[in-house]
Amino acid sequence: MSIIFKIKKLIPKKLFKTLQPPYHFFMSWFSAFVYRHPSEDIIVIGVTGTTGKTTSVYLIAKMLEEAGLKTGFTSTAAFNDGKKEWLNDKKMTMVGRFFTQKMLRHMVKNGCRYTVIETTSEGIVQYRHRFINFDILVFTGLYPEHIDSHGSFEKYKEAKGRLFAHLKNCKIKRMDDSGRIIKSESGIRKIELQQIEKVIIANGDDEQAEYFLGFSAVKKIAYTKNNDLQLAIKNLKKIIFGDIKASGKGTSFVVDGAVINLGLLGEFNAVNAMNAVSVGQAIGLDMTIIKSGLEKIKGIDGRLEKIEEGQPFAVIVDYAFEPNAVEKLYGALKYIPHGKIIHVLGSTGGGRDVARRPVLGKLAGMNADYVIVANEDPYDDDPEIIIDQVALGAEHAGKKIGENLFKILDRREAIKKALELATENDIVLITGKGSEQAICIANGEKIPWDDRAVVRGLLNELKR
Repeated sequence: MSIIFKIKKLIPKKLFKTLQPPYHFFMSWFSAFVYRHPSEDIIVIGVTGTTGKTTSVYLIAKMLEEAGLKTGFTSTAAFNDGKKEWLNDKKMTMVGRFFTQKMLRHMVKNGCRYTVIETTSEGIVQYRHRFINFDILVFTGLYPEHIDSHGSFEKYKEAKGRLFAHLKNCKIKRMDDSGRIIKSESGIRKIELQQIEKVIIANGDDEQAEYFLGFSAVKKIAYTKNNDLQLAIKNLKKIIFGDIKASGKGTSFVVDGAVINLGLLGEFNAVNAMNAVSVGQAIGLDMTIIKSGLEKIKGIDGRLEKIEEGQPFAVIVDYAFEPNAVEKLYGALKYIPHGKIIHVLGSTGGGRDVARRPVLGKLAGMNADYVIVANEDPYDDDPEIIIDQVALGAEHAGKKIGENLFKILDRREAIKKALELATENDIVLITGKGSEQAICIANGEKIPWDDRAVVRGLLNELKR
């Protein structure tokens, strides 16, 4: 049990809840102070929404890199400080304030001109966005998630909204002709410098787009598939995209007359790519550069990631852990010629959205030929109860225990069972963890884990 976890256990719940806001605010201020407010020296892009954040962060960062703009990023999947890139091993999307501020300082030191930060509602509630000077905010879309922790969808939306309200208080930055940010300039010199505009970008086809575009910004952009989209937002720039074509090799779409061919599966990735297109247009990049940057990306860790070890069937690992994302995932799989689908899944504990457990099971039961329910991240919950609740949903969809539905607590054994069931041209789908590096259990403990490494090991073991 970690020391922090022990301390939390000793503090009465009511007192802990009262102390949380001032504690989080102070720590945000103090961490920025310790690292000398690095976000003042770099152009900061924040990405938030219910889904697509991690992929959008990666697409934006790599597109900027293609344009010759050195970029760092922090996301659920990985970190990049401008010198090196590594998997997120923290089991947290918006990591602690000191880590984030330290990362920003490293990015500045390493010559990054841009950073892209995946920003979560939980992080916003804990003031992790405060004392970060954002310049561009991207809203990917919103639907119910984390309702157990926020209390309602409206409170969840409002939590996201605090990030956009924060943009108004972020100081204007200026840069010289080389793109270097210059501070504390005045007079004629200040006039000569280029002002970095505060921008809000939103998925215009989302029901909540108008709410997020309603916050203060110099420039507002909505991307949409709807030519007739009407939003009550002044001076709104609309970017129309469409003609989305998905296949087993990738996804293509058209924007501003350019055909962009993504090497990523799923129609939803065209929407994710539009976040990068919109950022590119907001900062004045040529469409040929945007297209080139996006088309060079062939995959993202733990996002529809194919594991190849010479086996005669497909193995796909994905992070999807909530119903909407899993449904989109099945939509992407239909473009891959296949026989059976064997799905290994579970659900997270720790009181996180308990209601989705049977829903996930039902989705798997309706779409997969075999469903294997396994341990995922139980935290302090009983993993067997979680598994039972997910399996119940699969049973309601018609699956039968011992025939095409299996409950296997040991995640490694569950994956092994899936691989043993697979025959030529089948798809083994493993969801819930993606490229995460640990399984979270009781008392704040973590067990080192990587679905992809486990799959590779088992595939080679089964060859023998």
